[in-house]
Amino acid sequence: MPAPDVAALLVEMERSEPDYAEYARSAIEWLTGGEPLETITELNVCEFLWYTLPTKVSGDRPAIARALGRLLLRGGLERYAALCAAPMTAQILRTYARSGEDAGLAAYQAALDATGVLPPDVPELRWSSIMGPEELGAHGACSAALELAIVSGGLAPGAAADRAALTRRWLTTPRAELGGDNWLHRVQGERLNRWVLGRGTAWRELAQPFEVRLHAPIPVPDGDCLEVLRRLLRLGTAPSGIPLTPEGDPVRPVLAVLSDGRWSDAELDAALAAAQEMEALHRTGPALAATAGGRRLLGDPGLLWEAATATLLAPVAREHDLGASAREVALMLLADGRPADSESVIAVIGCEEWRRPDLEASLAELALRLDAFDLRSGGELTAAGRSAALAALRGHALRPRRYVSMG
Repeated sequence: MPAPDVAALLVEMERSEPDYAEYARSAIEWLTGGEPLETITELNVCEFLWYTLPTKVSGDRPAIARALGRLLLRGGLERYAALCAAPMTAQILRTYARSGEDAGLAAYQAALDATGVLPPDVPELRWSSIMGPEELGAHGACSAALELAIVSGGLAPGAAADRAALTRRWLTTPRAELGGDNWLHRVQGERLNRWVLGRGTAWRELAQPFEVRLHAPIPVPDGDCLEVLRRLLRLGTAPSGIPLTPEGDPVRPVLAVLSDGRWSDAELDAALAAAQEMEALHRTGPALAATAGGRRLLGDPGLLWEAATATLLAPVAREHDLGASAREVALMLLADGRPADSESVIAVIGCEEWRRPDLEASLAELALRLDAFDLRSGGELTAAGRSAALAALRGHALRPRRYVSMG
């Protein structure tokens, strides 16, 4: 059966319900963007009613919602029409009007989560707040699959584990409409391309070859790198943990025994900071103790590798906003076997006004972690170090894009 024509439906409304026709015309233009009516999904309707309508559309918003519902009902989309007339929609619109946008957005998000059609974050992919075309397509396709499963009775809206499993299958299954590719690869390719192209000519020239090198996951190397983290985590599982002084510093003689001369105090401090950033160690009274997550890392070399390499580019306390960018450049240079001094880094990021001590502090912290993790020898990356650099760069390039809070 062919989909109903929006223009014809609006003509019908103008004849029989002229008071609603103009409201309906405005609403359907916002909702579909000129696309056929059969392309809309429950997620589209909910986002329009609970976000776009109260924040971007002026006029009598409850009347616009009712008019849209009447139009959708004429088009045979009863479920979507019911959303327009639902008490939840009226309540959310009242929340925006009476309590302000922040309260309205919170109500919108809670209602959207309850529908079950919002694709959850999964280990393979955390969704961005700012999506490119490929990610937007993947998100919409996953939402439509969730909606279909709920409507057919195969999925309960509140079944979080089942929603995640369906989303993972949808993202990773090869699709004929994608030429045999899958949505996960499409999103990752888009993010990698954005990472390569987004920061100026010098950055692009350096990063371009890495787009291919970072396309596939980086294998975990063999060897005993990260031994310092394993020793710290094992000590953290002991009954007394890693003892701290009253000022909160580690007791040096204890660390000296742990190190056995293999790492300097500065390297041990860098490893301790990394372990706490990984949430593998936390303070409990006068000591640092291994968390449940830290115990899992200790028993899983792959997870430990993933968490440790991520700290090479994780934000550092009191670091300048460009610190992570400087460390990214340094890792690319080092992975290419090139010097990663401050002059070389500044030449790529193009930020001469950045105070030199800040840049050098970021690079020094990176160097300490590389040395503490046994990823450098003689100032150059080992084979494991190159793998770690690529793993860190890949994780950073594929991270979700988020809106920056101005608060």
